[in-house]
Amino acid sequence: MTGLAKPVARAETVGSLLKPGWLLEAQRRFREGLLAREELRSIEDRAVLEAIALQESVGLDVITDGEMRRLSWADTVRHLEGLELRQVPRSYPATAAGDRVGRRDDRGFLTVVRRVTPRPGATLGNEYAFLRAHARSRTKFTMAAPSYHRRFWSDHLSGTAYSRCEEFLVDVRDWLHEMARRLVSAGCTYLQLDAPNYGSLCDPVTRAFHARMGHDLDREIEFDARLDSSVFEGLEVTRALHVCRGNLPGGAWHSSGGYEAIAQRLFPNLDVDVLLLEYDSERSGDFTPLRLVRPGTTVVLGLITTKDGRLEPPAEIEARVREATAHKPLAELALSTQCGFASAANAPMSEEEQRAKLELVVRVARRIWGEGVAQPSTGPAGDDP
Repeated sequence: MTGLAKPVARAETVGSLLKPGWLLEAQRRFREGLLAREELRSIEDRAVLEAIALQESVGLDVITDGEMRRLSWADTVRHLEGLELRQVPRSYPATAAGDRVGRRDDRGFLTVVRRVTPRPGATLGNEYAFLRAHARSRTKFTMAAPSYHRRFWSDHLSGTAYSRCEEFLVDVRDWLHEMARRLVSAGCTYLQLDAPNYGSLCDPVTRAFHARMGHDLDREIEFDARLDSSVFEGLEVTRALHVCRGNLPGGAWHSSGGYEAIAQRLFPNLDVDVLLLEYDSERSGDFTPLRLVRPGTTVVLGLITTKDGRLEPPAEIEARVREATAHKPLAELALSTQCGFASAANAPMSEEEQRAKLELVVRVARRIWGEGVAQPSTGPAGDDP
Protein backbone atom coordinates (compact mmCIF):
# COMPACT_ATOMS: atom_id res chain seq x y z
CA MET A 1 0.00 0.00 0.00
CA THR A 2 1.25 3.49 -0.79
CA GLY A 3 1.78 6.04 1.95
CA LEU A 4 -0.18 8.92 0.41
CA ALA A 5 -3.14 10.18 2.44
CA LYS A 6 -6.01 10.02 -0.02
CA PRO A 7 -9.31 11.87 0.30
CA VAL A 8 -12.45 9.76 0.53
CA ALA A 9 -15.17 10.45 -2.02
CA ARG A 10 -18.48 9.94 -0.20
CA ALA A 11 -20.75 10.71 -3.17
CA GLU A 12 -19.40 8.38 -5.86
CA THR A 13 -20.11 7.40 -9.44
CA VAL A 14 -19.26 4.05 -11.02
CA GLY A 15 -18.43 5.15 -14.55
CA SER A 16 -20.79 5.33 -17.51
CA LEU A 17 -23.70 7.70 -18.11
CA LEU A 18 -26.56 7.46 -20.58
CA LYS A 19 -25.46 8.21 -24.12
CA PRO A 20 -27.57 10.85 -25.88
CA GLY A 21 -29.39 9.63 -28.96
CA TRP A 22 -27.40 11.98 -31.20
CA LEU A 23 -24.14 10.44 -29.94
CA LEU A 24 -25.33 6.88 -30.52
CA GLU A 25 -26.36 7.86 -34.05
CA ALA A 26 -22.99 9.47 -34.75
CA GLN A 27 -21.09 6.42 -33.51
CA ARG A 28 -23.29 4.17 -35.67
CA ARG A 29 -22.61 6.32 -38.73
CA PHE A 30 -18.88 6.24 -38.01
CA ARG A 31 -18.86 2.44 -37.81
CA GLU A 32 -20.65 2.34 -41.16
CA GLY A 33 -18.13 4.66 -42.77
CA LEU A 34 -20.59 7.54 -43.09
CA LEU A 35 -18.87 9.93 -40.67
CA ALA A 36 -15.26 11.08 -40.55
CA ARG A 37 -13.22 10.44 -37.42
CA GLU A 38 -12.71 14.17 -36.88
CA GLU A 39 -16.48 14.77 -36.98
CA LEU A 40 -17.08 11.95 -34.51
CA ARG A 41 -14.44 13.32 -32.15
CA SER A 42 -16.12 16.71 -32.13
CA ILE A 43 -19.49 15.13 -31.32
CA GLU A 44 -17.96 12.99 -28.57
CA ASP A 45 -16.25 16.08 -27.13
CA ARG A 46 -19.67 17.70 -26.81
CA ALA A 47 -21.05 14.59 -25.05
CA VAL A 48 -18.15 14.53 -22.58
CA LEU A 49 -18.56 18.23 -21.82
CA GLU A 50 -22.24 17.65 -21.09
CA ALA A 51 -21.34 14.66 -18.87
CA ILE A 52 -18.89 16.81 -16.93
CA ALA A 53 -21.47 19.57 -16.52
CA LEU A 54 -24.10 17.12 -15.27
CA GLN A 55 -21.86 15.50 -12.65
CA GLU A 56 -20.41 18.77 -11.41
CA SER A 57 -23.83 20.41 -11.20
CA VAL A 58 -25.20 17.68 -8.91
CA GLY A 59 -22.08 17.83 -6.71
CA LEU A 60 -20.44 14.40 -7.01
CA ASP A 61 -17.09 14.14 -5.23
CA VAL A 62 -15.40 12.46 -8.20
CA ILE A 63 -16.48 12.33 -11.84
CA THR A 64 -15.73 10.46 -15.09
CA ASP A 65 -16.18 11.35 -18.76
CA GLY A 66 -19.31 9.18 -18.75
CA GLU A 67 -17.42 6.68 -20.94
CA MET A 68 -18.97 8.54 -23.89
CA ARG A 69 -16.22 7.58 -26.32
CA ARG A 70 -16.38 3.86 -25.60
CA LEU A 71 -18.29 1.27 -27.58
CA SER A 72 -17.99 -1.05 -24.57
CA TRP A 73 -17.16 -0.50 -20.90
CA ALA A 74 -14.33 -3.06 -21.30
CA ASP A 75 -12.24 -0.87 -23.55
CA THR A 76 -9.15 -3.08 -23.39
CA VAL A 77 -9.30 -6.06 -25.74
CA ARG A 78 -9.57 -3.89 -28.85
CA HIS A 79 -6.08 -2.64 -27.96
CA LEU A 80 -4.56 -6.13 -27.76
CA GLU A 81 -3.34 -8.48 -30.46
CA GLY A 82 -3.51 -12.22 -29.87
CA LEU A 83 -7.29 -12.58 -29.43
CA GLU A 84 -9.49 -13.79 -32.28
CA LEU A 85 -13.07 -14.98 -32.74
CA ARG A 86 -13.33 -18.74 -32.29
CA GLN A 87 -16.32 -21.08 -32.06
CA VAL A 88 -15.37 -22.94 -28.91
CA PRO A 89 -17.22 -23.46 -25.61
CA ARG A 90 -16.66 -20.72 -23.08
CA SER A 91 -14.55 -21.71 -20.09
CA TYR A 92 -15.29 -18.57 -18.02
CA PRO A 93 -18.78 -17.37 -19.06
CA ALA A 94 -20.48 -14.37 -17.49
CA THR A 95 -23.31 -16.69 -16.52
CA ALA A 96 -23.77 -20.46 -16.61
CA ALA A 97 -27.55 -20.29 -16.27
CA GLY A 98 -29.92 -21.90 -18.75
CA ASP A 99 -29.03 -23.83 -21.87
CA ARG A 100 -26.04 -21.63 -22.73
CA VAL A 101 -23.74 -23.75 -20.55
CA GLY A 102 -20.95 -25.33 -22.55
CA ARG A 103 -22.61 -24.56 -25.88
CA ARG A 104 -20.84 -23.08 -28.88
CA ASP A 105 -21.73 -19.58 -29.97
CA ASP A 106 -22.28 -19.50 -33.73
CA ARG A 107 -20.75 -16.03 -33.83
CA GLY A 108 -17.77 -17.19 -31.82
CA PHE A 109 -16.17 -15.22 -29.00
CA LEU A 110 -12.84 -13.48 -28.58
CA THR A 111 -10.36 -16.14 -27.53
CA VAL A 112 -6.69 -16.07 -26.61
CA VAL A 113 -4.92 -17.81 -29.50
CA ARG A 114 -1.47 -16.16 -29.36
CA ARG A 115 0.60 -14.39 -26.75
CA VAL A 116 -0.93 -10.95 -26.32
CA THR A 117 0.83 -7.73 -27.25
CA PRO A 118 -0.45 -4.13 -27.51
CA ARG A 119 -1.60 -3.15 -30.97
CA PRO A 120 0.60 -0.56 -32.66
CA GLY A 121 -0.77 2.86 -31.77
CA ALA A 122 -2.98 1.53 -28.95
CA THR A 123 -4.81 4.47 -27.39
CA LEU A 124 -6.16 3.09 -24.10
CA GLY A 125 -6.37 6.00 -21.67
CA ASN A 126 -5.80 8.75 -24.21
CA GLU A 127 -9.32 10.10 -23.65
CA TYR A 128 -8.44 11.02 -20.05
CA ALA A 129 -6.55 14.17 -21.11
CA PHE A 130 -9.75 15.82 -22.37
CA LEU A 131 -11.57 15.08 -19.11
CA ARG A 132 -8.77 16.46 -16.97
CA ALA A 133 -8.47 19.59 -19.10
CA HIS A 134 -12.15 20.49 -18.82
CA ALA A 135 -13.20 19.29 -15.35
CA ARG A 136 -13.07 21.38 -12.20
CA SER A 137 -13.88 18.42 -9.95
CA ARG A 138 -11.70 15.46 -9.07
CA THR A 139 -11.64 12.93 -11.92
CA LYS A 140 -11.14 9.19 -12.29
CA PHE A 141 -10.42 6.74 -15.08
CA THR A 142 -11.93 3.27 -15.30
CA MET A 143 -10.61 0.17 -17.06
CA ALA A 144 -11.24 -3.58 -17.03
CA ALA A 145 -9.31 -5.47 -14.36
CA PRO A 146 -6.67 -8.00 -15.43
CA SER A 147 -8.76 -10.75 -13.82
CA TYR A 148 -11.71 -9.90 -16.09
CA HIS A 149 -9.70 -11.20 -19.02
CA ARG A 150 -10.28 -14.78 -17.91
CA ARG A 151 -13.43 -14.32 -19.99
CA PHE A 152 -11.25 -14.73 -23.10
CA TRP A 153 -9.47 -17.90 -22.03
CA SER A 154 -10.51 -21.23 -23.53
CA ASP A 155 -9.45 -24.44 -21.81
CA HIS A 156 -9.93 -26.07 -25.22
CA LEU A 157 -7.73 -23.75 -27.29
CA SER A 158 -5.70 -21.13 -25.42
CA GLY A 159 -3.14 -23.64 -24.16
CA THR A 160 -1.40 -23.34 -27.51
CA ALA A 161 -0.47 -19.74 -26.58
CA TYR A 162 0.19 -20.04 -22.84
CA SER A 163 0.88 -22.93 -20.52
CA ARG A 164 -1.91 -21.75 -18.21
CA CYS A 165 -4.42 -18.94 -17.89
CA GLU A 166 -2.52 -17.19 -15.09
CA GLU A 167 0.48 -16.68 -17.39
CA PHE A 168 -1.80 -14.89 -19.86
CA LEU A 169 -3.28 -12.74 -17.07
CA VAL A 170 0.18 -11.64 -15.97
CA ASP A 171 0.87 -10.35 -19.49
CA VAL A 172 -2.39 -8.39 -19.36
CA ARG A 173 -1.47 -7.05 -15.90
CA ASP A 174 1.95 -5.90 -17.12
CA TRP A 175 0.33 -3.95 -19.96
CA LEU A 176 -2.37 -2.42 -17.73
CA HIS A 177 0.25 -1.45 -15.15
CA GLU A 178 2.08 0.49 -17.84
CA MET A 179 -1.18 2.16 -18.88
CA ALA A 180 -1.84 3.05 -15.23
CA ARG A 181 1.64 4.52 -14.89
CA ARG A 182 1.05 6.72 -17.95
CA LEU A 183 -2.30 7.90 -16.62
CA VAL A 184 -0.80 8.84 -13.26
CA SER A 185 2.00 10.70 -15.06
CA ALA A 186 -0.73 12.58 -16.96
CA GLY A 187 -2.26 13.76 -13.68
CA CYS A 188 -4.80 11.04 -12.89
CA THR A 189 -5.23 10.63 -9.12
CA TYR A 190 -7.98 7.97 -9.10
CA LEU A 191 -7.95 4.69 -11.07
CA GLN A 192 -10.77 2.13 -10.96
CA LEU A 193 -10.64 -1.48 -12.13
CA ASP A 194 -13.97 -3.02 -13.16
CA ALA A 195 -14.33 -6.74 -12.44
CA PRO A 196 -17.68 -8.40 -13.25
CA ASN A 197 -15.87 -11.74 -13.18
CA TYR A 198 -16.01 -11.73 -9.37
CA GLY A 199 -19.73 -11.00 -9.44
CA SER A 200 -20.27 -14.04 -11.65
CA LEU A 201 -18.63 -16.23 -9.04
CA CYS A 202 -21.25 -15.29 -6.44
CA ASP A 203 -23.80 -17.27 -8.43
CA PRO A 204 -24.25 -20.91 -7.29
CA VAL A 205 -25.11 -22.10 -10.81
CA THR A 206 -21.93 -20.60 -12.23
CA ARG A 207 -19.88 -21.99 -9.35
CA ALA A 208 -21.27 -25.46 -10.04
CA PHE A 209 -20.29 -25.07 -13.70
CA HIS A 210 -16.68 -24.30 -12.73
CA ALA A 211 -16.61 -27.29 -10.40
CA ARG A 212 -17.57 -29.49 -13.36
CA MET A 213 -14.85 -27.83 -15.43
CA GLY A 214 -12.27 -28.69 -12.76
CA HIS A 215 -11.51 -25.04 -11.93
CA ASP A 216 -10.16 -24.39 -8.44
CA LEU A 217 -12.12 -21.20 -7.72
CA ASP A 218 -10.59 -20.58 -4.29
CA ARG A 219 -7.08 -20.61 -5.74
CA GLU A 220 -8.08 -18.57 -8.79
CA ILE A 221 -9.87 -15.86 -6.79
CA GLU A 222 -6.88 -15.42 -4.47
CA PHE A 223 -4.51 -15.22 -7.44
CA ASP A 224 -6.75 -12.76 -9.27
CA ALA A 225 -7.19 -10.48 -6.25
CA ARG A 226 -3.45 -10.17 -5.76
CA LEU A 227 -2.89 -9.71 -9.49
CA ASP A 228 -5.48 -6.93 -9.73
CA SER A 229 -3.96 -5.17 -6.72
CA SER A 230 -0.53 -5.25 -8.34
CA VAL A 231 -1.70 -3.02 -11.21
CA PHE A 232 -1.25 -0.10 -8.79
CA GLU A 233 2.18 -1.12 -7.49
CA GLY A 234 4.47 1.87 -7.02
CA LEU A 235 1.82 4.41 -8.03
CA GLU A 236 0.59 7.28 -5.84
CA VAL A 237 -3.05 7.07 -6.82
CA THR A 238 -6.41 6.18 -5.28
CA ARG A 239 -6.77 2.47 -6.09
CA ALA A 240 -10.31 1.25 -6.63
CA LEU A 241 -12.05 -1.92 -7.80
CA HIS A 242 -15.72 -2.34 -8.71
CA VAL A 243 -17.35 -5.77 -8.46
CA CYS A 244 -20.10 -5.71 -11.07
CA ARG A 245 -23.01 -8.14 -11.12
CA GLY A 246 -24.17 -7.44 -14.65
CA ASN A 247 -26.02 -4.50 -16.18
CA LEU A 248 -27.49 -5.82 -19.38
CA PRO A 249 -29.93 -4.44 -21.97
CA GLY A 250 -33.45 -4.12 -20.59
CA GLY A 251 -32.28 -3.97 -16.98
CA ALA A 252 -31.27 -7.64 -16.85
CA TRP A 253 -28.40 -9.05 -14.81
CA HIS A 254 -26.05 -12.02 -14.92
CA SER A 255 -25.34 -13.00 -11.31
CA SER A 256 -27.35 -13.80 -8.21
CA GLY A 257 -26.01 -14.79 -4.81
CA GLY A 258 -24.42 -12.93 -1.92
CA TYR A 259 -20.79 -11.85 -1.65
CA GLU A 260 -20.29 -14.46 1.08
CA ALA A 261 -19.42 -16.97 -1.67
CA ILE A 262 -16.29 -15.02 -2.66
CA ALA A 263 -15.56 -12.76 0.31
CA GLN A 264 -13.16 -14.97 2.26
CA ARG A 265 -10.85 -15.44 -0.72
CA LEU A 266 -11.34 -12.05 -2.36
CA PHE A 267 -11.66 -9.28 0.20
CA PRO A 268 -8.57 -9.92 2.39
CA ASN A 269 -6.39 -10.26 -0.73
CA LEU A 270 -7.50 -7.02 -2.38
CA ASP A 271 -5.02 -4.27 -1.53
CA VAL A 272 -7.06 -1.27 -2.66
CA ASP A 273 -8.25 2.00 -1.19
CA VAL A 274 -11.82 1.76 -2.49
CA LEU A 275 -14.05 -1.26 -3.10
CA LEU A 276 -17.32 -0.56 -4.93
CA LEU A 277 -20.01 -3.20 -4.34
CA GLU A 278 -23.50 -3.48 -5.81
CA TYR A 279 -26.26 -3.67 -3.20
CA ASP A 280 -29.38 -2.55 -5.04
CA SER A 281 -31.39 -5.78 -4.70
CA GLU A 282 -31.82 -8.87 -2.56
CA ARG A 283 -29.74 -10.91 -4.99
CA SER A 284 -26.62 -9.23 -3.56
CA GLY A 285 -27.19 -10.71 -0.11
CA ASP A 286 -26.61 -8.91 3.17
CA PHE A 287 -23.76 -6.77 4.51
CA THR A 288 -22.13 -9.49 6.63
CA PRO A 289 -19.24 -10.08 4.16
CA LEU A 290 -18.06 -6.49 4.69
CA ARG A 291 -16.40 -7.69 7.88
CA LEU A 292 -13.74 -9.34 5.69
CA VAL A 293 -12.77 -6.19 3.77
CA ARG A 294 -9.37 -4.90 4.84
CA PRO A 295 -9.41 -2.19 7.53
CA GLY A 296 -8.83 1.19 5.92
CA THR A 297 -10.47 0.23 2.62
CA THR A 298 -13.54 2.35 1.88
CA VAL A 299 -16.53 0.31 0.76
CA VAL A 300 -18.79 2.21 -1.63
CA LEU A 301 -22.31 0.86 -1.26
CA GLY A 302 -24.10 0.74 -4.61
CA LEU A 303 -27.58 1.10 -3.15
CA ILE A 304 -29.25 3.16 -5.89
CA THR A 305 -30.16 1.08 -8.92
CA THR A 306 -29.39 1.97 -12.53
CA LYS A 307 -31.73 -0.76 -13.79
CA ASP A 308 -34.93 1.28 -13.67
CA GLY A 309 -35.99 4.89 -13.22
CA ARG A 310 -37.80 4.44 -9.91
CA LEU A 311 -36.29 6.79 -7.35
CA GLU A 312 -35.54 5.17 -4.01
CA PRO A 313 -36.75 6.94 -0.83
CA PRO A 314 -33.79 8.80 0.76
CA ALA A 315 -34.67 7.51 4.24
CA GLU A 316 -34.53 3.94 2.96
CA ILE A 317 -31.04 4.46 1.50
CA GLU A 318 -29.79 6.13 4.68
CA ALA A 319 -31.18 3.28 6.80
CA ARG A 320 -29.30 0.71 4.72
CA VAL A 321 -26.04 2.63 5.10
CA ARG A 322 -26.58 2.65 8.88
CA GLU A 323 -27.28 -1.09 8.71
CA ALA A 324 -23.90 -1.68 7.03
CA THR A 325 -22.08 -0.03 9.97
CA ALA A 326 -22.63 -3.22 11.96
CA HIS A 327 -19.85 -4.69 9.80
CA LYS A 328 -17.78 -1.70 8.61
CA PRO A 329 -17.19 1.69 10.30
CA LEU A 330 -19.20 4.58 8.91
CA ALA A 331 -15.91 6.41 8.27
CA GLU A 332 -15.02 3.61 5.84
CA LEU A 333 -18.27 3.69 3.86
CA ALA A 334 -19.47 5.77 0.91
CA LEU A 335 -22.43 5.80 -1.49
CA SER A 336 -22.99 5.40 -5.22
CA THR A 337 -25.33 4.04 -7.83
CA GLN A 338 -25.09 0.28 -8.20
CA CYS A 339 -23.42 0.36 -11.63
CA GLY A 340 -22.93 2.62 -14.60
CA PHE A 341 -25.97 3.81 -16.51
CA ALA A 342 -24.75 2.43 -19.84
CA SER A 343 -22.30 -0.33 -18.99
CA ALA A 344 -23.76 -2.66 -21.60
CA ALA A 345 -26.54 -0.57 -23.14
CA ASN A 346 -28.44 2.52 -22.11
CA ALA A 347 -30.38 1.83 -18.91
CA PRO A 348 -34.20 1.89 -19.18
CA MET A 349 -34.60 5.43 -17.88
CA SER A 350 -34.65 9.02 -19.08
CA GLU A 351 -31.89 11.58 -18.68
CA GLU A 352 -34.09 13.35 -16.11
CA GLU A 353 -34.36 10.14 -14.08
CA GLN A 354 -30.58 9.67 -14.33
CA ARG A 355 -30.04 13.17 -12.91
CA ALA A 356 -32.46 12.43 -10.08
CA LYS A 357 -30.48 9.26 -9.22
CA LEU A 358 -27.20 11.19 -9.09
CA GLU A 359 -28.79 13.96 -7.03
CA LEU A 360 -30.03 11.31 -4.60
CA VAL A 361 -26.50 9.95 -4.16
CA VAL A 362 -25.24 13.41 -3.25
CA ARG A 363 -28.21 14.33 -1.04
CA VAL A 364 -27.96 11.20 1.10
CA ALA A 365 -24.16 11.30 1.26
CA ARG A 366 -24.19 14.89 2.48
CA ARG A 367 -26.82 14.06 5.09
CA ILE A 368 -24.71 11.17 6.44
CA TRP A 369 -21.11 12.39 6.08
CA GLY A 370 -21.42 16.16 5.64
CA GLU A 371 -20.03 18.38 2.89
CA GLY A 372 -17.27 17.44 0.48
CA VAL A 373 -14.64 14.73 0.59
CA ALA A 374 -13.01 13.65 3.83
CA GLN A 375 -9.57 12.47 4.79
CA PRO A 376 -9.38 8.75 5.57
CA SER A 377 -10.02 7.74 9.14
CA THR A 378 -10.85 4.58 11.01
CA GLY A 379 -13.02 3.62 13.94
CA PRO A 380 -14.65 0.54 15.40
CA ALA A 381 -17.45 -1.08 13.41
CA GLY A 382 -20.81 0.27 14.47
CA ASP A 383 -19.61 3.81 15.27
CA ASP A 384 -22.33 6.34 14.57
CA PRO A 385 -21.28 10.01 14.73
